[in-house]
Amino acid sequence: MRFELLEGLSPEERRQFIAACTPRKFRRRDIVCHEGDPGDSLHLIAAGRLIVRVTTPLGHTATLTILGPGEMFGEQALLSPDARRTATIVAVTDAQTLTLNRSQLEKLRAEYPQVERFLTTSLAAQVRRLSAAVLEALYLPVETRVLRRLAHLATVYGDERGKPSLIRLTQEDLASMAGTTRATANKVLRELEDQGVVRLGRGAVTVIDRARLEKKAR
Repeated sequence: MRFELLEGLSPEERRQFIAACTPRKFRRRDIVCHEGDPGDSLHLIAAGRLIVRVTTPLGHTATLTILGPGEMFGEQALLSPDARRTATIVAVTDAQTLTLNRSQLEKLRAEYPQVERFLTTSLAAQVRRLSAAVLEALYLPVETRVLRRLAHLATVYGDERGKPSLIRLTQEDLASMAGTTRATANKVLRELEDQGVVRLGRGAVTVIDRARLEKKAR
């Protein structure tokens, strides 16, 4: 499995980093961590999909995104001894992660100073993602936000062979990711279905034409 945020490390540093990790397996619907839990480990996703949810100030649950193989979460937790999880992570399929706790990371940092690049790259990438999300929320039409979230999900659930992406996700979750209502998300999905871009099913969306969807999402 290729982890993009480790690409800045040398082959030996990557080998040491992966070797220091502890493999973990989760079944579908397992809770990986709860919002507010102590943030004591980093997870690299080796297989499966994980959904990220947070609690709003009004007490509702909001879905932020879905993470897939090659992605990671929990990097901020390694930088502060009193850090807490900022979201609840749930496995939406069977999943496998590689975990690294704070003491393991400190040992690697002492032995391989270039591991610092890993942390810098990780945090910079997160700032870019958050900045892009704010700009989208402020300036993009809601329909475009739905299309972009769906295009991202098609990538997370897809493969390099271009086969249709079966996204097992409720319309409520998609709407939450785009910051809109279920009715609006449903309208966009119905239009895409009429155009032959997606096929709708119970609790799932199959993206038939990823190239066309990505073009619409620009």
